[in-house]
Amino acid sequence: MQQTAPEGQAHGRGPVPFGPPGAAPGLPVLPELAARLAAAAAHAEPEPVGGGARTLDAACGYWSRRGLWTDPFHVAAAPGAEPLLLALLAATGGDVLLSRPCAAWYAPQPRLLGRQAYHVPTPAECGGVPDPFALLETVRRVREEGGDPRVLLLSVADDPTGTVAPPELLHEVCEAALGEGLLIVSDETYRDTVHDPAATVLLSPAEMHPQDVVVLADLGAALVPPGWPAAVARFPGTWRGAELHAATLDALAALRALLTPPVAAAVAHALAEPETVAVRAAAATRVHAALAAALHATVTGAGAVARPPQAGSHLYADLDPLRPALAARDVNDSVELEDDLTARLGVPVPGGHRFGDAPDALRVRLSTGMLLGASEEERLAALTAPDPLELPHVRAALRLFGSALAERDGARR
Repeated sequence: MQQTAPEGQAHGRGPVPFGPPGAAPGLPVLPELAARLAAAAAHAEPEPVGGGARTLDAACGYWSRRGLWTDPFHVAAAPGAEPLLLALLAATGGDVLLSRPCAAWYAPQPRLLGRQAYHVPTPAECGGVPDPFALLETVRRVREEGGDPRVLLLSVADDPTGTVAPPELLHEVCEAALGEGLLIVSDETYRDTVHDPAATVLLSPAEMHPQDVVVLADLGAALVPPGWPAAVARFPGTWRGAELHAATLDALAALRALLTPPVAAAVAHALAEPETVAVRAAAATRVHAALAAALHATVTGAGAVARPPQAGSHLYADLDPLRPALAARDVNDSVELEDDLTARLGVPVPGGHRFGDAPDALRVRLSTGMLLGASEEERLAALTAPDPLELPHVRAALRLFGSALAERDGARR
């Protein structure tokens, strides 16, 4: 059983600038949200721990529109998903089970608390959720070795793989986790970024087991700019949920993890989803869907392997079929692959070792942000174009990426 290791620590590499979770990295800020933030800039009173009434009411409306009725006494808001998850895990205690691969920001939270995090392999059809049989075996082994697994953190619309867990598989995973007494934390940061909602069914574990699931969402994925950290959590409407909510608020207070008044004003407005916000979110999803499909075609066309992306702005590529060509460039593991592609493309291309995979696997997370453009004008053009793939700067970026995969010598571009 492999215990989570700090990113890059074993290989002499520190963290790379991933940026916060977000389905629209680099896209221009919606003027309406900027105006809300600016209008609240003079407010000196701090927000309450866990969010003010307006933010909590807006979050309740957001979830109710998605079939999850919620009251303000079971909602918490924080300046980003990382401190919110940290506070939640402080409240739950115990060790954490994660999928392999998983979002790079998951594992550091239990580690900061002195807890263990254990990766469980994902099934062939998707990322974000563990194989249910592997989950049961991992729980058994952890307990035999003296561990205390209490939380399963999963992602129904996944970073890094960009896939969506099928409802039937999600049902099996939840049944296995609950049968072992685990609390399920469902990261639904990317639930509103599904590329083709007509063809992809996204189901929340909280719809299946409302009394046993905490839902977490970083709002930088679709509703607010990623640079304005904001996240919300929905707790079960039970006594256990109320106790967990109160303990999470205590931890947030200890961290002084509060939304600032300007960000809170923008968040409350965005969570209400007025037409302008909804239209922008839909446009961002459309452009990222087109760019993700183009990246996937380029990756598979070069002979590498990747699951077709279904949500968000990422895909996860396995370049092992290209190992001989990469070895000619002195690239033999994911650390070297990260360095090589980052240098060639001029943007961070994090290797699979940052997402829980073994360093000797040649895997990377690819972001559509690398195709959006270098200037605000280019990014706005990508957002508004009928077909962003027809834009010259997008075509040039795709050609550069394709050549970075195909290049056989050690030359840097």
